[in-house]
Amino acid sequence: MKFEIEARERTLQGSGASRRLRRENRVPAIIYGGTRDPLMIDIDHNEILLNLRKEGFRSSVITLTLDGNRQQALLRDAQVHPWKPLVLHCDFLRVDATHAIHQRIPLHFLNGEIAPGVKLEGGAVAAAINDIEVSCLPQDLPAFIEVDLKDLAMGDTIHLSELVFPDKVTPVVSGDDQVVVSIIAPKVVEEDEVEGEEVEGAATEEGKEGKDE
Repeated sequence: MKFEIEARERTLQGSGASRRLRRENRVPAIIYGGTRDPLMIDIDHNEILLNLRKEGFRSSVITLTLDGNRQQALLRDAQVHPWKPLVLHCDFLRVDATHAIHQRIPLHFLNGEIAPGVKLEGGAVAAAINDIEVSCLPQDLPAFIEVDLKDLAMGDTIHLSELVFPDKVTPVVSGDDQVVVSIIAPKVVEEDEVEGEEVEGAATEEGKEGKDE
C-alpha cells in the first residue's frame, strides 16, 4: 500500500504556535535525516489520524509532498493524546532510495485455527513477538512478513531462522535464534483447586447468613 501526505513548511516554533496549529486541525511535525537540514512542517490532522489506524502506515515508506516537491520518509514517532483521538506531533525520517533502511514490520500469523495442535489437540497459539526489524532498500520494504502455522502440532515452535523473507530483505538479529511463535497446551484448572474454591465460597456465604441471623 502506498501512502502520500500533503505537508506545508512552518516557521513558528513553541507551544503557543503548536496550539494554534492544532486549533486549525493541523499537526506540527518535523522531517530530518539525509544530507539536508531538519525541516519543520505541519500536516492535516484527520489525514494523519486515519493513516495511523492502518497497520501498514508505520512500516511503509511515505511520500511527503511539500510545495510540489516529493520526499520519501518513514514515520519515526507519533505522539498521541493518552485518551483523546488527537495526534500531537509527528517525526519523519528522510530515506534515500540508494541506501538501506532499518524498519520494524509486523508479523502476520496465518492458519492458526487449522494447525493440528489447535484444531485436533486443543492447543493455543502463543506469539513471542509480533514484529521484526528488517534491513533493505526503501523500495523493497514489505508491509508485513507472513508466518504460516498450518503444520504445527502441540509443542511445536517456529524460530526466527525459519521465517521466509522476500528477496533483498534480511532480518536484523543479534544473539540466539529467537522463538517467534509456539503452540502451547491450554491452562488446566486442577479439580482439587476448583473444589477448594467452591468450599471456600460456600463457607463465606454461610458466614454471611449467620451474621444476618
